[in-house]
Amino acid sequence: MNSKKISLVLGSGGARGYAHIGVIEELEKSDYEIASISGSSMGALIGALYACGKLQEYKDWVLSLDFIDVAKLLDLSLSKTGFIQGEKVFKVIEEMIGDVMIEDLPITYTAVATDLIRQKEVWIQEGKLLDAIRASIAIPTVFTPKKLGKRFLVDGGVLNPLPIAPTISDNTDMTIAVSLNVITPKKYNIDTKKKSKKKKKGFEKIFFDIEKRVQKLFPDDSENKFDEMGMFEIMGQTIDIMQNAIIECKMAGYTPDMIIGIPNDVCGFYEFDRASEIIEIGKIIARDNLKSLDV
Repeated sequence: MNSKKISLVLGSGGARGYAHIGVIEELEKSDYEIASISGSSMGALIGALYACGKLQEYKDWVLSLDFIDVAKLLDLSLSKTGFIQGEKVFKVIEEMIGDVMIEDLPITYTAVATDLIRQKEVWIQEGKLLDAIRASIAIPTVFTPKKLGKRFLVDGGVLNPLPIAPTISDNTDMTIAVSLNVITPKKYNIDTKKKSKKKKKGFEKIFFDIEKRVQKLFPDDSENKFDEMGMFEIMGQTIDIMQNAIIECKMAGYTPDMIIGIPNDVCGFYEFDRASEIIEIGKIIARDNLKSLDV
């Protein structure tokens, strides 16, 4: 099989972004050469780790986390700009990546963020790689915005959840986009070990505790019912709805050669404890899509 150079577009979608890892592994296994990456939010993070050769290290790390490790990484700020500072998480990522500049990467890389003040999409194609990641994944009200120069940058998914446009001028054979917001009746049942189930219960407790602390900041006369849809679930569902509408509009102008669609119900937006399962789903879906190509 002859290697094909591709531009890879990695979309936003919270914890579903782990599927990007599985997709990349299948692309490499099928002898595709990734020459360019454009990513938004989790897509920007996974793309950056791949571009600097640290994706395997990151994968090993997220697969090793239990709910206690996750709890330690959640440095709550409970400030007016975001519930989580994210410094502990980024310290780990910084240790993996180091002081890498985007200009020095072996492939073309674009992280998409949103200028909160000017209300414009921002393509970050130079400067510190870590700053680009931090800006692109700053989910509004959850992570504090990233200040770069005079700009306050937040999650790229606010304006462009699937950033195809930055790859239009690439000199590659084809563009493959990985959307994390596909609505489909098809289900993927991946075996979840007892350890994973235990981690899930612990992770849910962490966010239950966060919800209670946040509610203290915004008192309500009515009784809080945590057995119903929680605040973080509502936020995740809302983000999914907005991003689906935006992707439909963006796709009208820029259509990739292939879309690898990850169902938006494979996990919740904030279920970062399910790395093993979501990576495997990414592999399966990528494998099925690549079989349809005559290569």
